[in-house]
Amino acid sequence: MRKLTIIVVILVLSPLLIHAQTELDSLLKSLQGPQSDSSRFVTFIRISEASEFYDFQKARVYAEEASRLAEKIDKPWAYARIKFRLGTLESTEGDFADALRFDQECVNLYGALGDSTELARSMNDVGQDYRFLGAYADAYATLTKSYSIAKSSHRVPTHGDSLIMAIALHNMGSVFTELGQYDIALSHLTVSMELSKKLNDKEGEPYSYSEMGEVYRRKGDFAKAEEVLQTGLRESKLMKIRLLIPRIMTTLARLYADQKDYMKALTYYDSVESQCTAVNNRYGLALGKLGRGNVLSVSGKEDEALQLYLESLQISKEMNSQNLELECYKELSKSYQSRKEYEKALTYLQNYESLKEHLFSESSIERLFQDQVRFETANKDTEIAALSQLRMQQTTEIRRQELIQNVLVIVIALVVILLFTVYRSGSRRKRINKLLLEHQQEIKRRSADLEQLNEVKDKFFSIISHDLRSPMNALGATLDLLEQQHISPDEFRTLTRTLRSQFNHTRTLINNLLDWTLLQMDKLKIQPERIVISQKVTESFKALNELFPKNITMENNVDDGIEGFADPNILNLVLRNLILNAIKFTQSGGRIEVSAIKGDKEITIAVADTGIGIRPEIQKTLFEKTSGYSTRGTANEKGTGLGLILSKEFVEKNGGRIWLESTPEKGSTFYFTLPRAV
Repeated sequence: MRKLTIIVVILVLSPLLIHAQTELDSLLKSLQGPQSDSSRFVTFIRISEASEFYDFQKARVYAEEASRLAEKIDKPWAYARIKFRLGTLESTEGDFADALRFDQECVNLYGALGDSTELARSMNDVGQDYRFLGAYADAYATLTKSYSIAKSSHRVPTHGDSLIMAIALHNMGSVFTELGQYDIALSHLTVSMELSKKLNDKEGEPYSYSEMGEVYRRKGDFAKAEEVLQTGLRESKLMKIRLLIPRIMTTLARLYADQKDYMKALTYYDSVESQCTAVNNRYGLALGKLGRGNVLSVSGKEDEALQLYLESLQISKEMNSQNLELECYKELSKSYQSRKEYEKALTYLQNYESLKEHLFSESSIERLFQDQVRFETANKDTEIAALSQLRMQQTTEIRRQELIQNVLVIVIALVVILLFTVYRSGSRRKRINKLLLEHQQEIKRRSADLEQLNEVKDKFFSIISHDLRSPMNALGATLDLLEQQHISPDEFRTLTRTLRSQFNHTRTLINNLLDWTLLQMDKLKIQPERIVISQKVTESFKALNELFPKNITMENNVDDGIEGFADPNILNLVLRNLILNAIKFTQSGGRIEVSAIKGDKEITIAVADTGIGIRPEIQKTLFEKTSGYSTRGTANEKGTGLGLILSKEFVEKNGGRIWLESTPEKGSTFYFTLPRAV
């Protein structure tokens, strides 16, 4: 499923992927100086490429600027370059019909220019567009032409040509996956993966794992599928291949659904939806809606599933993605049949059979396999020839490295002599003394940090030994009395209410302890996204009101239009800790209000209550790690002080601040900030 575009962007623009913002600033700054139209055109293309997975809309804006300059330059190379960029943006969004239009224009332009490498690359992209649109015979024919051009016998293939050959083989394998020819697919994918390894094409491996995982899933080898998919996902995240991550997650979601692990499947579909939404990848969204509908259908939620099928079908039709449209017809027919709406079920079944006949007609499949026979006959020695060429390149590279190593030995020897001379000078001794002083200061700082960590550890174990032991002992004693029939039903109901209160406290404590532990071990990864704050407040009110009923009025005064940029789990944790704190110290009949103010760069959220307030001397220590101040609430609720400490650390992890204002006997207001969604 790999598209050559992403490989080229990674190879050419790897500094952008590592230091994206710095590079973007540098590129934008270069536009302020004098440049020719050609230089400005190339700069806008590079800015668009660097912005693609960080701010997709800006990537489009910069591509449009480049397009206007291409018209002004009026040269074939400029038109080819911008068409390639626009095709890439369309494929990132999942609109393969528009991507095909741009990629075909690239083929025509590079063909006229006589640039065989770029022609082969563009034809590879055209083949992938056909494959996602369900035109498998056209896809395979185009991919074989791309491979043949890259391997052209009238010249020695370059590294770029060999890379195109590896990717073309991979994409041919993906075509056979869709046709159910799994052994043929695996053979293409295996050769592609080996060639990528020889080329040191590190991005090739996760793409191969992704497609192989899909093959194993369809074959029913679930254990092997999960192994290779998880490996591919891990490597994709390490290399930040952002287009591939949601594809692998979608396949994993389908895999877990196949194994009836529906909760895990829905979790992966949630991640896919958020990532595809970020770059408006409509193909990925349609695929995710279809998969989520399948999970909901087997869970008995037929109405929700039907709506998702219809939404997926609408997107598929808009993109002319016939392979995805085919799946939608099949699931809609089954859905209406289960609802006993047989007329609609029959209509969708007829649509399914008609489209299936079009996509998998005997003539098109026969043409595809004839192309395969011709391709294999013409390229039976492809692997040997390619690997022989690579060995020659590797031999040349080894000789070059040996020369560099010899030069480095001489340079290192000269550096050692120079360092020895400097060491004997007075300035060298001064620098050493300075370094020693800095080292001592660093040791002192680390000692202080260790002291604080030791206090944190003591606090942690104190909480565990006291606050967890008490409710466990109470529960054990109650169960003993119940077993021995020493308590009446009325007494048991009274004890049940008490145990429920202790259980709610213990559950909150355990959740906070686990989150705090992850935070201290630096194992908690922050994944911010756009969040409608009022929805999270409503969810927190509902959850806490059910767990801690106390006849307190809760008001959500956050405007529905206010959106922040934060990790949803962090926002949930902070809101629930602050609201729970307000519930604890507010008398029955009181009021809790959550509001938000939108600033230029950040959102300020306030959680206010009409409770008993906090004394000034206590306010200063509430957020200190080693303090852990706690007191019982108005209904004798227990606390550990850990919630506020944890809230502070999570808010700061998300780039915000937290503080409070409080007047004894009148109430308290806790404020925290988070970045505003752009």
